[in-house]
Amino acid sequence: MSRPLRVVVRVHAMPPEHNAGAEHMLVGMMRPLVEHGHDVQVWLSQHGGAHEPYVYQGISVIPLASRLDFGSAVRKADLVLSHLESVPSTASLARGFGKPMIVICHNTHRPSFRDMAAGGTTLAVYNSRWMAHEAELFFAEYPKGVRPRQSLIVRPPVVATEYATKPGGAVTLVNCSKEKGGEVLAALARRMPEQQFLAVTGAYGEQILPDLPNVEVLEHVRGEDMRTQVYARTKVLLMPSSYESWGRVGVEAMASGIPVLAHPTPGLCESLADAGVYVDRNDVDGYEATLRQLLTPGDYRLASKRAKARSAELDPSEDLAAWCAAVEEAANA
Repeated sequence: MSRPLRVVVRVHAMPPEHNAGAEHMLVGMMRPLVEHGHDVQVWLSQHGGAHEPYVYQGISVIPLASRLDFGSAVRKADLVLSHLESVPSTASLARGFGKPMIVICHNTHRPSFRDMAAGGTTLAVYNSRWMAHEAELFFAEYPKGVRPRQSLIVRPPVVATEYATKPGGAVTLVNCSKEKGGEVLAALARRMPEQQFLAVTGAYGEQILPDLPNVEVLEHVRGEDMRTQVYARTKVLLMPSSYESWGRVGVEAMASGIPVLAHPTPGLCESLADAGVYVDRNDVDGYEATLRQLLTPGDYRLASKRAKARSAELDPSEDLAAWCAAVEEAANA
């Protein structure tokens, strides 16, 4: 191992207060750095419930309300890391103090790439091959000097043993916003009154929560509770999302052999691969017919077998080993 590094991270929020895929990917990538002996500090840029520094899964977290000096932390860091809305301000400090900067990208929206076009990004980390390709197309318009110096693909790490359980009997949607498919869940629940549905509220977006006897609504579920509260009660997972850069929740479900019925976004097609069952989100008739067929014993056994096989293919060990090596190289360059 290289010398222990001081890694300073700036993000908006962290679990358990914010249960979104981007934050869970961040935790999954920070834990191996801690296990490698590095000092990882995550500084939050928006107010939450905490006021004092705390430790989450071995990671030191400094809430905004603690009023500690983030600039001083950057000055003392070996390298700086950020994602999403926190990138511009964090990158400015990193450039000012001459620190290597790593940006983790979670989507293909232009701001995710544009924020790196000011230059100074040592390493850009993309969560999928298709996102890396989109970034290449974006940066082709820019001079080489402002592009990220290096790039790496790290698929959102899901350790299957942390999620695997015996599936339940419900058809489940996690995050019931319109964009994630809340209207599809509501339509299916009305058409299939004999089937139990589980609606898990999301961390963002206006939630569409049908008031129907066959729909149970679960409020915010912490990531560490998803196995017992969600997947242990789920038979089929719905992902009729209008956009997914990867689709972490689908990968979590497949650890238990839970089939995923999804809209074919590029991210979901890459993450679920042949294990996914795909129907256009605007085709509710198709969703109903496919779901009814999928719930028959023969079709379900085959889909479940494919899901478990895909879960095994997505073992994150190699990605995380490459990630730790890339971080150490960036800091020591």
